[in-house]
Amino acid sequence: MTDALLEWSKRRLQPVLPQLFWLGAALLLLWWTLGLVDLGEGLARLRLVEPAQLALLAVVNLAVLATFSARWWLLLAAQGYRIAYWQLVTYRLATFAVSYFTPGPHFGGEPLQVYLVATRHRVPLAAAVAAVLVDKALEMATNFIFLTAGALLLARQQTLGSIDPMQLLGGSLLLLALPLGLLTALFLGGQPLSTLLVALDRMRGGWAARQGRAPGPLWAETRVGLAIRRSEAQSVALCRQHPRVVLLAVGVSGLSWLAVAGEFWLMTRVLGLTLTWPGVVTALLAARVALLLPLPAAIGALEASQALAMQLTGQPPAAGLSLSLLIRGRDSLLGLAGLWLVGVWVWRKK
Repeated sequence: MTDALLEWSKRRLQPVLPQLFWLGAALLLLWWTLGLVDLGEGLARLRLVEPAQLALLAVVNLAVLATFSARWWLLLAAQGYRIAYWQLVTYRLATFAVSYFTPGPHFGGEPLQVYLVATRHRVPLAAAVAAVLVDKALEMATNFIFLTAGALLLARQQTLGSIDPMQLLGGSLLLLALPLGLLTALFLGGQPLSTLLVALDRMRGGWAARQGRAPGPLWAETRVGLAIRRSEAQSVALCRQHPRVVLLAVGVSGLSWLAVAGEFWLMTRVLGLTLTWPGVVTALLAARVALLLPLPAAIGALEASQALAMQLTGQPPAAGLSLSLLIRGRDSLLGLAGLWLVGVWVWRKK
């Protein structure tokens, strides 16, 4: 009885242990950051922000948020599915909420994006997945291009302090290779995910044969495997038949990033910080790197990144805490609004 209970407990805890590890790491990082900065000074700077400035930030943020749906709208429209733009904006807000409150704020809400357009607008699953896949690949490629450009700028300006600029540049280029490789494969007619499934099936078959066992069902032939194959085929068709739309989506991505940088600069001005553009790039680059870590809502990582960024730019670390709290307040409000939308949609279906 005891052995069975221990085995049951082990099975129940295994999926939770990674989340507990990252949550513990996030809280430890947050505790370290709060020990580095003067919390009172950080809160005092926030209290100086006037209501009119907060209202201006809210309006600017809504405008920036609206630009994030442009790529998705273009890719769906290219496949013949025109959905009201404001609806896609609300869907992106809901998917942002899922991504923000789960480990790794850059990912998590994509299945909800597919589900919403497939169920609420009868977009075929393959077309819905293709739009989200290409949209995400373009988003990540643009993000890493700007991270790479930012790393080059900071290396040239020598504002990274003791951080090795070549390591930062190398990491950015490595991350950039993943989405660019996927996009290149799609434009050339390749289906890398389907090919990977077939390769894994062959490896499993070879391993099973050496063990004298049956290999089991092929992953590439399961419902999920077939769905991946159809979605990749649709993604290939989207990229090869509508290259101008994809190129336009790239331009939209660049405008979105410029809007993000402008909003970030505005937040620093509202807090009374007089950063040069290299300083703004340093802080923004640090924030984006923090969001790549597999921590829910980037807890601790965002605060630490901004405190260190302010130190590198000659500002008090407490200013970085003020900036991170302003960012966190904005993102938390957006996330709660997104969760409210999900709740409304679920309630209406009952």
